[in-house]
Amino acid sequence: MPEATRPQSPPASAPRAPDGLSHAALWTAAAHAAEYLRSAPFVRDPWAADFLHAAGFRGGPPGDGPMQRLLPDWQVVRSRFFDDHLLTAARSGCRQVVVLGAGLDTRAFRLDWPTGVHLFEVEVPAVLAFKERVLDCSPVTCGRRSTVGADVTGSWGERLVAAGFDPGRPTAWLCEAPLYFLQPAQVAAIVATMTELSAEGSTFGAECVNARAVASPLVAPFLEALSTIGAAWNWQLADPEGWWAERGWDARVADLFTLPYAMERLSLYLPLVGEAAAKCAFLTTGTLRGTR
Repeated sequence: MPEATRPQSPPASAPRAPDGLSHAALWTAAAHAAEYLRSAPFVRDPWAADFLHAAGFRGGPPGDGPMQRLLPDWQVVRSRFFDDHLLTAARSGCRQVVVLGAGLDTRAFRLDWPTGVHLFEVEVPAVLAFKERVLDCSPVTCGRRSTVGADVTGSWGERLVAAGFDPGRPTAWLCEAPLYFLQPAQVAAIVATMTELSAEGSTFGAECVNARAVASPLVAPFLEALSTIGAAWNWQLADPEGWWAERGWDARVADLFTLPYAMERLSLYLPLVGEAAAKCAFLTTGTLRGTR
């Protein structure tokens, strides 16, 4: 495991992020790197700082409003929420875990997985190659990790199966953040493939934008700033439970105000942004409905 404070060797050439690596992935890595320096971090990701160094990344989202200041803590809360969700699913029998649009995700290396978990990362080849260089043969904490070089907006199902995925076994799927940058039709196609490949007992975790919050005076300027760098939040839902139900999943939205770590980290922002803005995104989990 890399040390957070180890010296960095000067790169042979200027660091550069690979094509296909999203702004959101780098912002999350920055949030994880800062979190790792806390005395009791909610997310322990010692590779995050190395990713930023290798990509030559400094900075954050454009603008300087309340939402920009809230974002790093939100990303830590989101990561912790889905960490807990995936570990619960794995301990309940989902020994296959698939991270769609994996970006700089390091859950295969940093979580305490039960025995026998096979974790798949679906991401474009350039991003996967970048990750492998930075991870530098770090040992996994799951039983097995497989990478699938594919764009989730294209044809990825057959490649996932070719990598060893078994559609007959229950799976824990994760779409932590990439969906809300996509068009609704693209998201529907991804979920259709996910559903087709899911066996009874499968679960999912996904974040989506709350359509009722995007026009608020605090959220709207943030979204306008994101649109200037091509990072618009395109997929928005007013009723996530209903949307997922139409696609065969029993879904539920997390009540962040019942999660101690979320309240510890986000309550400081409530007087600044208000409860509506704090709920500008839904952390949604669910299970496959019925027997397939």
